[in-house]
Amino acid sequence: MSAGQGREAAPQRQLPLDLRLRDTSRFAGFYPGGNPLARDAVEALAVGVGMSEPQILLHGPSGVGKTHLLQAACHQSHERGDPVSYLPLGEVASAPPLAVLDGLEGARLVALDDLDEVVGQGDWDEALFGLLNRLRDSGCRVLLAATHAPDGLGSRLPDLTSRLAWGPVFRMQAPEEDDLKRILAQRAALRGLELPEAVADYLLRHYRRDLVALLALLDRLDLAALAEQRRLTIPFVRDQLARP
Repeated sequence: MSAGQGREAAPQRQLPLDLRLRDTSRFAGFYPGGNPLARDAVEALAVGVGMSEPQILLHGPSGVGKTHLLQAACHQSHERGDPVSYLPLGEVASAPPLAVLDGLEGARLVALDDLDEVVGQGDWDEALFGLLNRLRDSGCRVLLAATHAPDGLGSRLPDLTSRLAWGPVFRMQAPEEDDLKRILAQRAALRGLELPEAVADYLLRHYRRDLVALLALLDRLDLAALAEQRRLTIPFVRDQLARP
């Protein structure tokens, strides 16, 4: 499942993209915390039900679950047989925008992540404005994610700012400490790991309280525990944190 390919204009070659979804990014693995309305709205859009507008924009800082929800929607829609495109714009920001965005209207669901990486650049603004119009005309469902709300993205094109706010706009809330512990326990369980509460408390006291960093650490602990045939205990975690 990959983002679509496109071309800027003949004779320019097509820009190949192979941007995969994380298998763990599913709705079942998303702990909503302070974001239940956003989660429910994105899931409804993924299956095309209960929508007054076929577009949703999520905004907030890193680690609040924006990418998880976009990818979960792509998984859900793909499993229903819909063609989908997920595009993390930060990874293609240096490419010609038309080469990246051309042809996406052939999908039934398009998810554009990291909008703030490209909005504000004149060529990208024009290309995104045209894409959103084409997606609406084709009946495509659209998910967008950015650090800021549409009016804070710094677009040089007022019409693009308006288009980005066509549908519901949700400000994603950062997880509280109890939310972080539940998310870590849930992700550990999906990996077949037991994460005792005391170990989760230790992680939050001795590591960054950033969800992206914590989940990456959990991945590392999982591999180490498997290699050493160990359980997640405080001595084991302390030893792992002391390593480079």
